[in-house]
Amino acid sequence: MAIRVGVQADTEDECAEGLAQLVDAGYLPVMLPRFLTDGRWMARAVPAPAAKAPVREDRGPAAPG
Repeated sequence: MAIRVGVQADTEDECAEGLAQLVDAGYLPVMLPRFLTDGRWMARAVPAPAAKAPVREDRGPAAPG
């Protein structure tokens, strides 16, 4: 399942602010604010990938803690 979050706004500035708030919350922008033919602004973001545990060449994945 792919998760995408969209921002819809009346102005470019409002759309950019909404996208900035998503980025501050840990999302990655995938579509910067764009004016659509129906007179609205839209931007999209996706969740950032989870960090993976480092792999140690001699023993496999590192144990937490």
